[in-house]
Amino acid sequence: MNYHIAVDIGASSGRLVLGTIADGSLSLEEIHRFSNGFTERDGSCFWDIDYLFEEILRGLQKAKAAGITKCTLGIDTWAVDYVLLDAEGNRLQEVYAYRDRRTDGVMEEVAKLISPDKVYAKTGIQQLTFNTLYQLYAHDAKELAAADQILLVPDYLYYRLSGRKINEVTNASTTQLLNLAEREYDAELLSLLKLRREQFAPLTEPGEVLGSIKDELKQQYDLPDCELICAATHDTASAVLGVPVQDDRSAAYISSGTWSLLGVELDHPVNTEAAMQANYTNEWGAFGTYRFLKNIMGLWLIQEVRRLDGERYSFAELAELAAEAEGYRSLIPCNDPRFLNPDNMIEEIRLACAESGQPVPQTPGELARCIFDSLALSYRSYLGELEQLTGRPVEVLQIVGGGANNTLLCQLTADIIGREVLAGPTESTALGNLAIQLIHTGEVADIREARTIIGKSFKIQSYLPRPLPQNEALLARWEALHAGSAGGSQ
Repeated sequence: MNYHIAVDIGASSGRLVLGTIADGSLSLEEIHRFSNGFTERDGSCFWDIDYLFEEILRGLQKAKAAGITKCTLGIDTWAVDYVLLDAEGNRLQEVYAYRDRRTDGVMEEVAKLISPDKVYAKTGIQQLTFNTLYQLYAHDAKELAAADQILLVPDYLYYRLSGRKINEVTNASTTQLLNLAEREYDAELLSLLKLRREQFAPLTEPGEVLGSIKDELKQQYDLPDCELICAATHDTASAVLGVPVQDDRSAAYISSGTWSLLGVELDHPVNTEAAMQANYTNEWGAFGTYRFLKNIMGLWLIQEVRRLDGERYSFAELAELAAEAEGYRSLIPCNDPRFLNPDNMIEEIRLACAESGQPVPQTPGELARCIFDSLALSYRSYLGELEQLTGRPVEVLQIVGGGANNTLLCQLTADIIGREVLAGPTESTALGNLAIQLIHTGEVADIREARTIIGKSFKIQSYLPRPLPQNEALLARWEALHAGSAGGSQ
């Protein structure tokens, strides 16, 4: 039997997942799980990148102890954050987290040098304060000039394992520095940042073989003999690869985790003026595709409420409390920048409700219900935009990732959008990571076959829409709140 390991690291946790395929069915086994999160120090937010690398090694040690001596391995993480290396390959600085506030106001500064319309026409990437373009503009100029190489987080982890430097395309596209037409780093944008093309490694496609884990690491830590395969290193790109085939029904997806990424997979970018005004992005996918999608604040909202409440309740318990609370009582525009990284999420939600003249949620259940109702309504608004921008009606919405476990949110979404919602698989990111490995080894012919196998191997839950009481009044109230917020088009 062939063994494949997906290293899947998100903003709140990471895991090593073992995948095997037999008799046309794909099986998963979690080998190792660990927490993740940025820390605040001296007013800045940083990731502990050395800790993440050590956890990968720890997971591989567990695999070896379980009898896995040979495997393939792929890595995916979140996007936009980067690591600077000197000429000897040593890290120059701590790794900033994208929620760091150093980019506040930077988009406006950059807009004075090059118009947002021009940047979007070049890159097709939505304007977000934490895009790598703006992070690099805010970075210390001397430190940036001293960098021999700039790698994104998963590229760096591959480098630590193999010694090979890459810039994998699905993640590199999120930097807002790649030119759609040229499929290369844009010279004008690099010049604006006073960077050189050679400071970035070669662009690398998913499926490329990156070599093996360095011998010294294998010997020092007693690791398996792993062939490193370049995954779609942006976790959303891997999650989209893990979305099952839906019998050619016109489907959109939501990759639901810390962020909710709502979109469709296309074979061409949509970098029109209308798409720019609606702030949709064209991130590169595997096999020459594009992820035309919208970033929505997502389960970060409930994660922060839970953290500030002392983690008294599990996420499942918060969903149960929300189900008992009055529905659609208090709503927030989820994509308002005020919710990106407030000092206190609970107080920010309460303040937003008070400012808009709504009842202020007090209990954990009321706060959770406010979030879930608002997310479902956000999905409706952005799904309508998506259909208009692509000219493709959506018949079914597939929710993958951790949010697929939230039965209340899935049902609310079906009710609000008035269409079937299919939930699952929850481990779509690891599955998409593994799909690239399986295609490389020839165990699966192509991505369509991989998606068909995924659909047959994992339970998919269907949610059909129920009638909404006072539907017109609710939607009118929501549209006024959504349109009037700073985040209505973010």
